[in-house]
Amino acid sequence: MSDTPFGFGLPPEEPENGDEGNKKGNQGGQGGPNPFGFPGMGLPGGAGGPGGADNPFAAMFGSMNPNDLGAAFQQLGQMLSYEGGPVNWDMAKDIARQTVAQGTADGVKDTSVGVAEKSAVEEAVRLADHWLDGVTSLPSGATTAVAWSRAEWVEATLPVWKELVDPVAERVGAAMGSVLPEEMQAMAGPLLGMMRSMGGAMFGQQIGQAVGVLAGEVVGSTDIGLPLGPAGKAALLPLNIESFGKDLGVPAEEVRLYLALREAAHARLFAHVPWLRSHLFGAVEGYARGIKVDTSKLEDVVGQLDPSNPEQLQEALQGGMFQPQDTPEQKAALARLETALALVEGWVDAVVHEAAKPRLTSADAMRETMRRRRASGGPAEQTFATLVGLELRPRRLRDASRLWASLTDARGVDGRDGLWEHPDMLPTASDLDDPDGFVHREQLDFSEIDKMLGEAAQKRDQGKQAEQGDGDSDDEGEAKK
Repeated sequence: MSDTPFGFGLPPEEPENGDEGNKKGNQGGQGGPNPFGFPGMGLPGGAGGPGGADNPFAAMFGSMNPNDLGAAFQQLGQMLSYEGGPVNWDMAKDIARQTVAQGTADGVKDTSVGVAEKSAVEEAVRLADHWLDGVTSLPSGATTAVAWSRAEWVEATLPVWKELVDPVAERVGAAMGSVLPEEMQAMAGPLLGMMRSMGGAMFGQQIGQAVGVLAGEVVGSTDIGLPLGPAGKAALLPLNIESFGKDLGVPAEEVRLYLALREAAHARLFAHVPWLRSHLFGAVEGYARGIKVDTSKLEDVVGQLDPSNPEQLQEALQGGMFQPQDTPEQKAALARLETALALVEGWVDAVVHEAAKPRLTSADAMRETMRRRRASGGPAEQTFATLVGLELRPRRLRDASRLWASLTDARGVDGRDGLWEHPDMLPTASDLDDPDGFVHREQLDFSEIDKMLGEAAQKRDQGKQAEQGDGDSDDEGEAKK
């Protein structure tokens, strides 16, 4: 996965005949650079021979294989005819599925989830929910427990990736349509349309590849601290859980139970804190609004655009055209998002440890493993940083976990979880620096404020009704006269 936001790499091809294609070695997916994923490009001894990587169109026409040539024209037509939003999500989905079909770097292929695996996941989530009942006042948020394959994870999470990525891609897409002077834009309509279509395809390719790679590593639907799956579903990926726990020296049942605890804890939080999801996604959108696009790179590309070399535009995107603006608004949006994500992850870390510690001998080891996974820039954080330009700071996660644990000691479970009733009651970034100060500070009782506002509204309504009644009495008196 590229560390450069919206850098584009070669997506692996999906075999035409499923498993049969895999058995044949999945030929055609190991060539050189191929920014658009056209078949036959960059292949040793084939269409992507000498000069193929530098000129993909020459590579296409150099191939005498009618099937490859037809597929290339079809993909090119789809790319240039795209008229949707800032990201070609159909292409993203296809590439994510292709990446999953290719398998992970260790050679593990995606497989369908069996009956026994589904039963094990359902039992683990049921038991995890039972354990959580004793450590949090928030009721269960998982109406169902599901075991997903990697491909199923892609299908289920793409709608949420769309919400996360579109605001950022929109900023870059708008810049692509404004690089020419206004008086020239009408004359260059076809060129601008082609640029927007290419931009949507490039975003779609990068996002699809990133999501496909991530599908080979995640263990559930909440690995980045956001609800990526459908509401009410606690989801685990048995194949990835097996890979995750392979070298830990921990019984597989305990690994599955610990990860089920984390998934079920996230589900409770997002199900019973109704404002939390919109708060987080609103912070992402606010952060995206502050992104500044460097149009000078685009202007250079437009001035030298060679239709036979679309890699020029790719290189401009890959070179990092956008960066956050150093403004108070952008800093506030960034702090709000980082703090909110840290509070979510810190709360989950604290309650899961409290539930697991008395029951799982591996609780301490599993907790530290998960923390190190996050602190080392795990796949979830890297993907989030690549797609949105933001990385969750691990230090904030540990600080938030300590703060929630201190709140439990000082105020009990109900007092701790009661802070989720309103966003203004939550700790701020400065509170994470001084958890003791926050724990012992007097908190506003928003329930009393709501009660006062309700009573005031009721009195206002009663006053209006009384005024209307007086008006009706006057009208009746006039009528009798």
